[in-house]
Amino acid sequence: MNLKTSLLFFLFLCFAQSGISQTKTDVKQDSNTTFLTSDGVPLFLKVSGKGDVCIFVHGGPGAWSKSFEEFGGNVLEDKLTMCYYDQRGCGRSGSPADNNYSMDRMIDDIEEIRAHLKTDKVFVIGHSFGGILATKYAEKYPQHVKGLILLNATLDINDSLLNQIAFMGKTLGKDFPVQGKDSILNTFFEAKQEAKKADLEYKMLSDNKANVEKLDSIDNSEKRNSSFAQNALSGPLYFSDFTKETASIKVPTLIISGTKDNNIGPEHYRLFKFPNQEVKIINGGHILYYEQNKEFNNTIQKFVQKVNKKR
Repeated sequence: MNLKTSLLFFLFLCFAQSGISQTKTDVKQDSNTTFLTSDGVPLFLKVSGKGDVCIFVHGGPGAWSKSFEEFGGNVLEDKLTMCYYDQRGCGRSGSPADNNYSMDRMIDDIEEIRAHLKTDKVFVIGHSFGGILATKYAEKYPQHVKGLILLNATLDINDSLLNQIAFMGKTLGKDFPVQGKDSILNTFFEAKQEAKKADLEYKMLSDNKANVEKLDSIDNSEKRNSSFAQNALSGPLYFSDFTKETASIKVPTLIISGTKDNNIGPEHYRLFKFPNQEVKIINGGHILYYEQNKEFNNTIQKFVQKVNKKR
């Protein structure tokens, strides 16, 4: 593994964390299942709950859906049919033989899951890095998206890394100068190592160390595939500024941001310009779905009801 790949693998640990419209679904409830993509990659897929179908797109790059589901995200199942899947090369899913982790392929995995579930329109939740994939899906397949939900999501990894560097510098009382765009990743790595030595890296996700340890216990509960993190990000594709495209994405969009989300940046959401967006600011960090579970749930359910009422 070369230096850049090593840094990218380290980076994923930080961001870990359509026909007749339908408002109800009779999607088959499988506790754990394997969905095979059109190019032969087995994806972990779990469907649970009732109501509108909602596909959860996890972060990373290279994390998985288990921590969101088990750490509070499953509260949404009361009124939504939640579809948890692990992206190719991630978690409990397989890896493509040709290492195809292109944006189009990642997006088409979501589309193939939607078609497999036999529902014409879905809600899509993108958490953290997953916001990029969810947004690009809504851009490519707007006819199949009832609503886009961006939960503590980045649409510009470099902007979020700069925020992390600044926050770690302030927390440690140390300056980490960034010489240029090409040096962001190396500077981030340097700052992250210093935060780890000081036992303060948990602050990127939450002020509460115990909550981050609970999250880690889920993430360490079984062996995970890390192929996406190791292979997919060697090029510049996922480091593009996707905020520039938001002005042309017209699907109803809910943006949820934490006042202390020092992973993504508490002001990062201001870069989003979706024409049909609403913003909800919640007092908390990067794992609002656990620490502010009730407000997280209420916010999403109100958005779903609002979207359905307008249809």
